[in-house]
Amino acid sequence: MSAHVSRASDPVRKFWDKYLNVLRKSGIQAPFAAWHVRRAEAFIKASSKRLAEHCPADVEAYLREAGRDRRLKAWQFRQIVDAIRTLFEVVGVPWLEQVDWAQWRASATTLETTHPTVARSFDVLPETGARAQEARTDKGALAETRKAHTELVKLIRTAARRRGLAMRTEQTYEHWVLRFIIFHRGKEVAALDPGDVAAYLDFLALDRNVSASTQNIALNALVFLFREVWGREELDFGEFARAKRPQRLPTVLASAEVAALMGCLEGTQRLMVGLMYGTGMRLMECCRLRVQDIDFAYKQVLVRNAKGGKDRVVPLPARAMEPLRGHLARVKALHEEDLKQGLGEVYLPDALARKMPHAARNWSWQHVFPSGKVSTDPRSGAVRRHHVHESGLQKAVKRAASQAGLTKRVSTHTMRHSFATHLLESGYDIRTVQELLGHADVSTTMIYTHVLNRGGQGVLSPLDRLSA
Repeated sequence: MSAHVSRASDPVRKFWDKYLNVLRKSGIQAPFAAWHVRRAEAFIKASSKRLAEHCPADVEAYLREAGRDRRLKAWQFRQIVDAIRTLFEVVGVPWLEQVDWAQWRASATTLETTHPTVARSFDVLPETGARAQEARTDKGALAETRKAHTELVKLIRTAARRRGLAMRTEQTYEHWVLRFIIFHRGKEVAALDPGDVAAYLDFLALDRNVSASTQNIALNALVFLFREVWGREELDFGEFARAKRPQRLPTVLASAEVAALMGCLEGTQRLMVGLMYGTGMRLMECCRLRVQDIDFAYKQVLVRNAKGGKDRVVPLPARAMEPLRGHLARVKALHEEDLKQGLGEVYLPDALARKMPHAARNWSWQHVFPSGKVSTDPRSGAVRRHHVHESGLQKAVKRAASQAGLTKRVSTHTMRHSFATHLLESGYDIRTVQELLGHADVSTTMIYTHVLNRGGQGVLSPLDRLSA
């Protein structure tokens, strides 16, 4: 406990004792509890109001200001959020749940320099930018192999960008090529041949027992290495063990289960899950939404640069319109405060920052779901407010599914599966659903008809035919 508290009067000391007791019950022990006290004291000193006179707006204003401190690390910002929440829990204010605590905690996590949204801008050469930081912080065989083969890594990235591959694809290919080299660490990289590929694929299927999709990704990465990087057109891998591909059906929630799940979410996270279920958007498509992508007049959302580099239009649910308008009003207020303090810049993809130098501070380019904390571009030094990190919403959905008592394996992608299935149940044709999901082939969308035609949807159980 701080010196200020230790010298305090009995009522004040009793208050902080109660505060520490609440922290202990939540699993926070010394010395972290002392830091929570300091964070709470800093909040109290920042205002002339009595604790009981504060309102949600005061808390959010303080958190917005704290989020502009680029020196704060993610865990420190979360600590501030938790300390203030505990403070008002002890005070017993009636408005405690009106503050979107979960979103503030989740938005503390800023995008790492290797995140697909920003990695390509940070990383030009293997020895610079994001990868240099990764090399300093990473440990283990992958990091060592990356350092030892920087020229090969540079060739992989150059070939991937020449082909216009997505950032995640580039990162995945690099990962599997490095693992392939580690597997054959006793052999010179220049001497590797298609037979070595077959041996590695055998190892993945027989020793590591990987799924068929994982083995196929590794195969695609190595074909890319031999053909696109090394220019070897004639490839004969021979025979190798194929991992078995199980026939999996997607997890789909019933409408009542979706309602139960959303009932366990609050604030911005509830809005995001509702949009994903109501539009069929993928997780990152939702996180990366810009203000200009929301069209209230035509009741639609433009999903830009989705999987495969394609744009598509999805319906904006009527039920989400008013909550979304309110949310955007709060985001705009945050943006205007940022501008007054010389901030307000957002990351622009590709070469847009050069083509439109002032667009980064324009309201229409701001993220619909911004992070609560600004971060510093390690290359240019620009202070930006990126979109919220996807991990926060993933964790929130897992917790909500558990709280709702759902026994199905639920993830954020389950919302997309449920969207497609429920549309088909409502009588929409398969081609319409294909367009809304952005599938290149209707056969991908057909998986949802399999869900409809099985079990209670398509067969009357013989048990139900028994007369007694």
